[in-house]
Amino acid sequence: MVFDIRGRRKHVVKFVYAILALLMGASLFLVVGPVNIGSLLGNSESSSASSALVEQAEKVERKVRKDPQNPDLLAALTKSRISAGNSMAELNSETGAAETSPEGRVQLEKGSEAWTRYLKATDEPSAGLAQLTAATLFTLAATSATDGEVSANVKAAAEAQQIVAEQRPSKGTWATLATYQLYAFDYAGAKHSQREAEKFTNTKFERENLGNELEATEKRAHEFEKQLQEIEKEAKKARKEGKSSLANPLSESNPLASP
Repeated sequence: MVFDIRGRRKHVVKFVYAILALLMGASLFLVVGPVNIGSLLGNSESSSASSALVEQAEKVERKVRKDPQNPDLLAALTKSRISAGNSMAELNSETGAAETSPEGRVQLEKGSEAWTRYLKATDEPSAGLAQLTAATLFTLAATSATDGEVSANVKAAAEAQQIVAEQRPSKGTWATLATYQLYAFDYAGAKHSQREAEKFTNTKFERENLGNELEATEKRAHEFEKQLQEIEKEAKKARKEGKSSLANPLSESNPLASP
């Protein structure tokens, strides 16, 4: 599929890339803390580690086939696929940013699928696994090929973060949920999460700072929503006229490479 990114649409692409890349980076930092990219990228040891993690995931996959409703095995499969995907991150030589490789994305998608199966198999999902998966789902949103995939992955990230916030309530977990909800266009839900986050603030300044940050995020989310609506509108028009779909230019290049 060929996308037309001339004129205003080119700016739409860059805008969407910037928002998703920035938010994904922030969400990953909240989940795992600072990462030594040099220890993950650019050497034969990292490639060997990736291969080992994929092999481990495939072993767990075989066990799951024998016992497909086992929540422990599905949790292990989710973790192993996500670990394998993250280990395949590549360093962009121009921006210096870590990017999801095509191979890594495949593993992350498999991790997302395992997470969905895990949720169906358990009544008590793990908060730790939910936190890891929420960041992963946002990574997938930032590198999705269509606007539909972007929206679905951000929504799923918010749902996973909801589990974290309810089981491990804090200013950070609720504020992160509010941020995900804003980009999922659940503005009412984000307001509720903000109020929950405010319960864990200690000063007026802290509450105001939290409010200002989420207010700024909400403005960006509204603009983001408009951009996606524009993309969908153009796609519908193209389909109606029997032309090649202009559905979404997000697959034109890696979004993390072009903020």
